Amino acid sequence: MPDSVLSEAERTQQDERPDRSFYQEPRLVQHVDEQFRECLTDLYRQHLRAGDDVLDVMSSWVSHLPEEREFGRVAGHGMNEDELAANDRLTGSFVQDLNETQCLPLETASFDAALCAVSVQYLQRAEQVFADVARVLRPGGIFIVSFSNRMFAQKAIRAWRTAAGPGRLRLVERYFEAVEAFQGPATVRESPSVPPTQRFLGGAPDPFYAAYARTQG
Repeated sequence: MPDSVLSEAERTQQDERPDRSFYQEPRLVQHVDEQFRECLTDLYRQHLRAGDDVLDVMSSWVSHLPEEREFGRVAGHGMNEDELAANDRLTGSFVQDLNETQCLPLETASFDAALCAVSVQYLQRAEQVFADVARVLRPGGIFIVSFSNRMFAQKAIRAWRTAAGPGRLRLVERYFEAVEAFQGPATVRESPSVPPTQRFLGGAPDPFYAAYARTQG
């Protein structure tokens, strides 16, 4: 079992209805801006190899994978069947509420890489999810977790809502550190400096944060 990172109070959501109700309707929109998406694709380009079998955890209608690179199996997990069906990079998909069941219906050591984009803030039992992602990764496999400052606040856990960007990045690092199977995580932080006037007018780009680690080889 992974170490516990959060208290029960820190895991709570403002909206306590089952997540499946919240995600019942598809949201075929971009949840982060173009600059963030380019940073994320570049990070994937650096760490994912052609032919890798990839698991996209908490996916939607887009996976942000490099268009020019061909992968092996690309399995998508999410909360909405219509969103997953619209994702043309997936070779297969399944729906599962990770706040109810953290064990993935996947074989051990069956993927080279796992991704979780702009969704980690909704995991109430992130330590267990990270541990099971480690289980399905092959030795030396990588798990890349990215996020910005956007969220559905009613579904983000309390520990996330009450932290700022650097604190959230540290929280994701702690999730990795709680799982023995992962080596020490690396982080990326790109938060452009924006003049106050531009920030006031809504022109500030989304900050980009990521943490990633490999399983023991």
